[in-house]
Amino acid sequence: MGRLLRFGRGRRRPASQGAAGDADEAFAEALYREYHDPLLRVVLRLNGGDRQWAEDVVQETLLRAWRSAGALAGEERSLMAWLSTVARRLVIDDWRRRTARPPEVGEEPLRNVAARDGWEPLLQSIVMGEALKELSESHREILRETFFRDRTVNQAAEALGIPVGTVKSRVYYALRALRVILEERGVTA
Repeated sequence: MGRLLRFGRGRRRPASQGAAGDADEAFAEALYREYHDPLLRVVLRLNGGDRQWAEDVVQETLLRAWRSAGALAGEERSLMAWLSTVARRLVIDDWRRRTARPPEVGEEPLRNVAARDGWEPLLQSIVMGEALKELSESHREILRETFFRDRTVNQAAEALGIPVGTVKSRVYYALRALRVILEERGVTA
């Protein structure tokens, strides 16, 4: 455990500053000076090289060591092993916390997302209704049977009492006329 734990051996955190506060400060400085760099290298390997995250983990690890100085004083094992274990657990906990929920994003991308307000479908139905009124009765009738009532060509032919070939040609010409009307209104189909 080296020279560092002699600062913390058998001590309790003082209620007031003074000589004991100076010892706390000296212990924290020595802890940082001796273990910051080697612990940072360990954490960078653990977290895949994210330096900011590694610095946060090292700071938390050293803070925990400072708070546990009295308990660590009697240990015969290496302080670096204890620090590495604490840091590894912090990295694992942070990783679990980050992956437990979706990543947060700022508000900026949300401004570009189109919100459905119900007006667009209403306007489309009004434009479509007006365009259908401009079609001939036979074209409206064939579109009503095939598209709006969802009937097959054979079913529409039977319902209207006309040949299947006539249904097919009327659907073709009705859709073509509807496309022209919509394009005149600025609607692309």
